[in-house]
Amino acid sequence: MSEVEKKSLRVDLHNHTTLCNHASGTVDEYLQRAIELGIDEYGFACHAPMNFDPKYRMKLEERVVYENWVNEAKEKYKNSIRVLLGYEVDYLKGFMLDEILNAKVDYLIGSVHFLQNKNEMWGFDNPEFIGVYESVDIDKVWEEYFEAIKSMAKTNYFDIVGHLDLIKVFRFLPKKDVRLIAKDALKEIKKANMVLEINPAGLRKPIEQTYPSKELLEEAYSLGIDITFGSDAHSVEHIGFGYLEATTLAKSVGYTKCVSFENRDKRFVNF
Repeated sequence: MSEVEKKSLRVDLHNHTTLCNHASGTVDEYLQRAIELGIDEYGFACHAPMNFDPKYRMKLEERVVYENWVNEAKEKYKNSIRVLLGYEVDYLKGFMLDEILNAKVDYLIGSVHFLQNKNEMWGFDNPEFIGVYESVDIDKVWEEYFEAIKSMAKTNYFDIVGHLDLIKVFRFLPKKDVRLIAKDALKEIKKANMVLEINPAGLRKPIEQTYPSKELLEEAYSLGIDITFGSDAHSVEHIGFGYLEATTLAKSVGYTKCVSFENRDKRFVNF
């Protein structure tokens, strides 16, 4: 863990490829756009293969293709941009693959996209399943979501927490104070030395907010939790989306540095 850069750098660590089956654009197109925007460190963190929900992620046998794409790009663009290799891994007990959790990458993002509903798992951020919200206790759902985030942090598998309060995506908000609901999860994130991403993708969703909210980011700052940035790009047009809003939010809370990675080690940079 070290601070290696004194100058300000633009870091963007959460981006996808076509292998997730719901993104468009080539690795070259993404990186060429990132270079145009002045991004200094660009990370691919495509949806990792898993024994669940194959429609929205790469197959395990495509892992080699993905890693080759990114590693070749690291060399090809090394004089223009620093390229990083990662995965976004769904935290879901019994379905995560050891091949991914132990992969030789720069970082792993841990995300929660599924919750238990009766006897089935439901993708709470997928518009296909938005009707489920009509039959649930919203406070209980939020509590279950942050319990899953807490459990994810306890595994010590991951480096970054993906879109911390994704559960707000469709504006089904809790009656309870979200800071109290998320309190224990944030403490576990700090204990696990995980980094919180500021993800502007929520600005293009019904909630029209970054992940996390300012309230939760303030709580994270008070606990000494580090941050990073990620566009969550699924198309070339998404690259760099909301960066000004994300950095302005971070600075308003008190952050002046963000984290990048190399071989699972933190690198602190100014932003």
